[in-house]
Amino acid sequence: MAEDSKKVTRSDDEWREKLTPEQFRIARQAGTERAFTGAYWDHKAQGIYRCVCCGQPLFESSTKYDSGSGWPSFTSPLGDVDEHTDTSLGMTRTEVVCGRCDAHLGHVFPDGPRPTGVRYCINSASLAFEAEGEEGAESDEG
Repeated sequence: MAEDSKKVTRSDDEWREKLTPEQFRIARQAGTERAFTGAYWDHKAQGIYRCVCCGQPLFESSTKYDSGSGWPSFTSPLGDVDEHTDTSLGMTRTEVVCGRCDAHLGHVFPDGPRPTGVRYCINSASLAFEAEGEEGAESDEG
C-alpha cells in the first residue's frame, strides 16, 4: 500500500495536543534528547520506525546499528526525509527532518559504516516504532 505523501501542517497548539511536551520540544522545536536516555537508542526489535508526528515510515530496523553515540543510528532512511544545513551551537551540521511534516529528527554525519558511510543520528522522541507484523500505525491525513 502506498503511503500518503500529502504534506501535513498543523499549528503549534495542534502539535502540542498530539505530542508529549518532550516530543514537541524535540520534533517541533529542533531539540535534542540526552544521549543514552531515549526509548530506542538500544532497541533491538524488528520493524519500522515512523515519524511520531505524522506516522510516515522513516527507518527500517535492518538499517539500525549501534554507533556508540547514545542515539538510534541508521545507515539510510526508508521514507522521505529532507536535509538542511544547521549552524546552531556554533558548528555546521546537517539536520534531518521528516519530508512529510518537517518534524526535526536529528542529524546525519559522514562517519557511518558501509555500505552508505553515513550515520543518521535520530532522537527517539521523534520516532514511533511499529513492530514487524503490526499494522495500523498512526497516519495523518493533514
